[in-house]
Amino acid sequence: MKRLIAVCAALVCTLFAGASLAAGGTLRILTWADYAPRNVIAEFERQTGIRVEVTISNNEEMISKLRATGGAGYDLAQPSQDRILGPQQEFGIYKPLDLSRVNLGQFRPSLLAITRRTTTIGGKPYALPYLFGTDGLVVNTKAASVADYPDLCKPALRGKTAVRLKRPTLMAFAFAMGQDPFALYGNIPAYTALMNKVGAELIACKPNFKFFYDNKDQLLNAFRSGEVVAAMMWDTGGWTLNRENPSIRFVVPRSGALGWLDTFALPARGRNDAAAYAWINFTMQPRIAAQIVQSVGSFSAAKGAEPFIDPKLKAQYSAAFPTEASLDQIHWYPAIPAGLEQIEGRVLDRIKAAD
Repeated sequence: MKRLIAVCAALVCTLFAGASLAAGGTLRILTWADYAPRNVIAEFERQTGIRVEVTISNNEEMISKLRATGGAGYDLAQPSQDRILGPQQEFGIYKPLDLSRVNLGQFRPSLLAITRRTTTIGGKPYALPYLFGTDGLVVNTKAASVADYPDLCKPALRGKTAVRLKRPTLMAFAFAMGQDPFALYGNIPAYTALMNKVGAELIACKPNFKFFYDNKDQLLNAFRSGEVVAAMMWDTGGWTLNRENPSIRFVVPRSGALGWLDTFALPARGRNDAAAYAWINFTMQPRIAAQIVQSVGSFSAAKGAEPFIDPKLKAQYSAAFPTEASLDQIHWYPAIPAGLEQIEGRVLDRIKAAD
């Protein structure tokens, strides 16, 4: 009997070693800052035997890197869901997902549906949701009152507000003007006319802007010093400031918040799909997803992570988006057709150059 137990134990060890070897190798992830926290990587490596290498990037760099290599060099990328369709159709830098290898029950159904609408190509899925957040308004309620983006242009706030000189600002002001810029993506003349109209409004508003901010620290510090009292801003920045000063609040604009959603996508010539699927399934576990939320501050597409999330952050999120149905009121970015960003770029250049 002892001999039989020893043989069985040896067989189990051999099988386990073989499974670890099969799931081993290196997982090369192309992602955003803080999206793969050290503690999460360490636990994943310990459980799977897979070594993780992380390259920090952004949407533009992801497209550039993968285009340069024809989709090689990385096993998993995390572009925003609106930056997959165009680059894939133009450069072929991604490959379809095999959903049979994914635990789809770990994902919030509403966010799965949003991602599928935007990233299904030729009937095949090219992405899964990972993290999401919104752009809205942040205001020091002791110094200002704002309900929608044009309120940043009130005469009383001259020199005291801020926005980014980027396309989200154009989209936000278009919605506040009662227009839906996303509905015009297929109509270049109408879209150009709308962007020119938004550009003219932002030029007229320019005296109100203390600056066009380039990074989060610049804007957060301006709020802390009182230089800026209201801004178009991402939700987690507003919640960070609110924890320091309850008078500073994130506000969902009357015309709606703008929603971004970052994803999991497989580069076309990745070498370790098995490791990529293992990482997807691992990071969408509720407890692990909550650790990632803690690292980034944005919310996860994982289902059931809420009990593990910091109560204060959870309360701030719930105040802005009290129900799952609240997500349907967000203006989620659709896939960007070729040529639109050039139109927007010319408008942004005019705003920058205006006196």
